[in-house]
Parts: sequence; structure tokens; C-alpha cells
Amino acid sequence: MPVQSEMPSERDVLNILHNVIDPEVGVNIVDLGLVYGVEITGNKLRVDLTMTTPACPMGDMILDDARRVLKGLAPADAEIEINLVWEPPWSPDKMSENARDHFGWE
Repeated sequence: MPVQSEMPSERDVLNILHNVIDPEVGVNIVDLGLVYGVEITGNKLRVDLTMTTPACPMGDMILDDARRVLKGLAPADAEIEINLVWEPPWSPDKMSENARDHFGWE
């Protein structure tokens, strides 16, 4: 894998996070609406994520997967911070149209 020399863009971050799947429902975290924010400042990449519920049994796995894909995207010396947030609470209205289609919701 080539070594990245520049910080990724917000679009790059969101694109790579499409590879992180919530194993309970089989949908990526971006389409589920779990990514609340991406901030890139200098050599720091911060992503704010939430879970569908604070009791999510797959939360650690999702965070580990997100960290793994972000490390592969950013330069080796980048500081990557994943911040788990609970406000505002997640709700199904945060899902993309693709996720709603997956569940058969209109």
C-alpha cells in the first residue's frame, strides 16, 4: 500500500468510512448516519461518531474498524482521533436513502 504524504480531504474520509459496516445490520456507518463530523486541522484528523444506542454491542468493533481504515488513509505521522458522541441522539432520520431502502423503509 502506498504511503500517504498529504492529509485526506473530508470527502476521502467519508468515502473510506463507507467500508466500516455495522455487523448487526449490514450497512456502513456513513449511510446509517453514525458519522456526525469530520475535522481536519494540520496533522490531526478527528471524526465524531455515534452509535444507534449507548448499549450497542458492536461499538468497540465499529470504532476499531474505523480507526483501522483511517490509519490506512492518513499519513503515518497523522494524529487520528475518534470521538464517540451521544448528542444529538441518533435516530433513523439520520440514515441515507440507501440505508432506508436496505430496511425497506420509505
